[in-house]
Amino acid sequence: MSVAATQKRGFGSVLWDYVTTVDHKKIAHLYLFGGGLFFLIGGIEAMLIRIQLAKPDNDFLSAGLYNEMITMHGTTMIFLAAMPLIFALMNAVLPLQIGARDVAFPYLNSLGFWLFMFGGILLNCSWFLGGAPDAGWTAYAPLSTTSPGHGVDFYVMGLQIAGAGTLIGGINFLVTVVNMRAPGMTYMRMPLFTWASFIASILILFAFPALTVGLFLLMFDRMFGTAFFDVSLGGNTIIWEHIFWIFGHPEVYILILPLFGVFSDVFSTFAKKRLFGYTAMVFATMLIAFLGFMVWAHHMFTVGLGPVANSIFSIATMAIAVPTGIKIFNWLATLWGGNITINSAMLWSLAFIPTFTIGGMTGVMVATVAADYQYHDTYFVIAHFHYVIVGGTIFGIFAALHYWWPKIFGRVLREGLGKLTFWTFFIGFHLTFFIQHFLGLMGMPRRYWVFHSGDGLDLGNLISTIGAFFMAFGVIVFIINVILTARDEKAPADPWDGRTLEWATASPPAHYNFKQTPLVRGLDPLWIEKSEGKGKMTPAEPLGEIHMPNNSFLPFLFSLGLFVAGFGFIYQTDNKAWLAVLIGGMAFSLGTMVVRSMKDDLGYHISKEELEREAD
Repeated sequence: MSVAATQKRGFGSVLWDYVTTVDHKKIAHLYLFGGGLFFLIGGIEAMLIRIQLAKPDNDFLSAGLYNEMITMHGTTMIFLAAMPLIFALMNAVLPLQIGARDVAFPYLNSLGFWLFMFGGILLNCSWFLGGAPDAGWTAYAPLSTTSPGHGVDFYVMGLQIAGAGTLIGGINFLVTVVNMRAPGMTYMRMPLFTWASFIASILILFAFPALTVGLFLLMFDRMFGTAFFDVSLGGNTIIWEHIFWIFGHPEVYILILPLFGVFSDVFSTFAKKRLFGYTAMVFATMLIAFLGFMVWAHHMFTVGLGPVANSIFSIATMAIAVPTGIKIFNWLATLWGGNITINSAMLWSLAFIPTFTIGGMTGVMVATVAADYQYHDTYFVIAHFHYVIVGGTIFGIFAALHYWWPKIFGRVLREGLGKLTFWTFFIGFHLTFFIQHFLGLMGMPRRYWVFHSGDGLDLGNLISTIGAFFMAFGVIVFIINVILTARDEKAPADPWDGRTLEWATASPPAHYNFKQTPLVRGLDPLWIEKSEGKGKMTPAEPLGEIHMPNNSFLPFLFSLGLFVAGFGFIYQTDNKAWLAVLIGGMAFSLGTMVVRSMKDDLGYHISKEELEREAD
């Protein structure tokens, strides 16, 4: 459908199109909106935390509300903001980079998004229904099993539903990369973002089932009277920590690896050079993913595992610095001697290197077992964690959004506002978290809702809170940039003189991506064609009709059924009438599965004549 025809449609028609879409590009828009919304919610929660800690003996938040705030901030940012924003980038770019017309399973792609969205909404309903979860984002037992009210129950059900969507998405991207690459697109010709997303999807496949099992056990303890984590009845609280971190540490790399791929593509594009050490970068990414499963107990040095286990996990943790260091030096070597362009995307990418290096350095510090007894459960760990997650993941997401915004929305973000966003957020970030290393070394514990005026923590906390306001200002400027840019001129297909296949399509691409599947003749395939004076990809097939999938309302309805059933699970211990809600919601979801199974949905075809009529 043409842009003009799209503009003539009413709001209801556009809304219905997005609710039922199976197009990976529109699902990217949905993930971007959903993840962005939860990012703002998590950011507001962070601001409330920092306001509470701006001065000693503050009573801005009560102790109980503060516990809910820190729990929901961490849970929201990890599961409901960072993950979907990364999925937005993967949906928007990965099929284009491998020359595919869509992901392998478009229907499941839609289902994955709606499961995430309804899971996130269910979790946040807790604010209005008696109180949010208050056991920390890690939900350690026995605190989580004995927490009064239904807050932790919302945590369990919300993350189960959202986590199922993430697992579906990861499997979908795995199959897409394996089966949908264009002719000539061998594994060692894939862009680094595609490689990193592929490896992150493998991590999702193996890590998320551990979280699913842990949440099931926690659900049974809280809702059905079992005793997996009840020591008095023969359970073991430490088992929760093992299960959670077997998922939780690979999750860190699920969050960071795709952004490593972003930085690789950005550096290569704006240095006008092929990525230095491509093969080493690919295998370093694999090694990081492998070692990511070997280090979970470094979160548990103080629980009494013993010196042998602690030493093994300490060494494995330090070993991850090696492949990460390979990446850092290869990025620097890519920049060395390049014809470098400094713009917003490049600023975020350049700022990542020293910021993430600091996070890695403090990571080696907390990997030292004897020293970790000093750092553990202090603000030193908070600082380290945010230097890695914000300095890596959030910097990377901002870099990717500035880089691929023309491809996703057909507009180039304004450079002046982009640089204002960067500098205010960058300065605010370091003001907020660098000082927290020293607050931690001075003994400030995590999760405490007040500190006293005689503790010597006043100035550090005030600086940290001021920095948080700088970060909030930067995010507001970015939103203003997005709004203003929507009225700007349409972007060209290749505004950055890119090297990879996504820049060979229009901005934004047609719903079928490529009229003719491109022929890939090497790494940086578009750059190869440009160097030979062609400027566009050589097709691998003659122009012919294209098969496309139909839109479907069933993924939305299936997820809605689980959303309703979630309330039944949560409240069935209070009133048996809620069993009807539980059974009704599950039956509704099962019914949508039956309808889908019985429906012979063959999609539709775009004819050769129609393709010839459409302008390139």
